[in-house]
Amino acid sequence: MAINYWWSGVFIVLIIVLIIWLIRRNRKDEKSFEQEIIQSELKPEDDQYHDEKSPDNV
Repeated sequence: MAINYWWSGVFIVLIIVLIIWLIRRNRKDEKSFEQEIIQSELKPEDDQYHDEKSPDNV
């Protein structure tokens, strides 16, 4: 059984490039996700003066 080292090398390089691309994309998506979460959270000072009563407390 003969191993074609050229194709094996190309395959290994492509796998390494794919892994690097996935890691970089994951970091970018993680940063944008964190920014969305930070922007969507309600600040405690704004929620502190909420005067509406819930139906359970009426």
